[in-house]
Amino acid sequence: MTAETALRDQICTLAKSLFDRGLTGGSTGNISARTDDGGLLVSPTGTSFGRLDPARLSRFDAQGRLIGGDKPTKEMPLHSAFYDTRSTAGAVVHLHACHSVAWSMMPGVDPDNFLPPMTPYSIMKLGKVKLLPYFLPGDPAMGEAVRGLAGKRSAVMLANHGPVVAGADVEAACNAIEELEDTARLAMLMRGYDARMLTPEQIQTVITKFNVEWD
Repeated sequence: MTAETALRDQICTLAKSLFDRGLTGGSTGNISARTDDGGLLVSPTGTSFGRLDPARLSRFDAQGRLIGGDKPTKEMPLHSAFYDTRSTAGAVVHLHACHSVAWSMMPGVDPDNFLPPMTPYSIMKLGKVKLLPYFLPGDPAMGEAVRGLAGKRSAVMLANHGPVVAGADVEAACNAIEELEDTARLAMLMRGYDARMLTPEQIQTVITKFNVEWD
């Protein structure tokens, strides 16, 4: 089995796991990963995470030209923005996850630090998550908004739409976006309660201990 064949299988396996657990439904969401030659494998447009075909993933070369597979997701500008601005990005995942979308619609959410400091794990895996405004699906302006962050965030939340996370590889990106959704779910569950958050000192200890990007 070649490295690319293994990567194709891994993308489809992880996408199906996300779908099977209800983290994105229908034909929503998209996923991409870097290949060894600097190209990309991308989920095709209009496909379900539960039924991706490894052989039909969109294949781009290192110059960004589509050289194989089906037509890619319409959210390619979003993916390209992360790869172009974050040298550490080896994969990008975008979901339509219920609780994070719900949290994006709540009043009082901090757009510069979308997730409340409820556990150390969201800080470790995501750093600060930027809440971006609503854009029409497929609008290239989403990619421009990510470029405007100059590579400083590994994760953004598209208001009324869904989270997007870049990771070192496809497994890391999937793990991080699950942590984002879990934290948003906790935030929704605890809304209206006098929940005990991590203190600034506890947050700083996590940032220092695990060398977290935090601006």
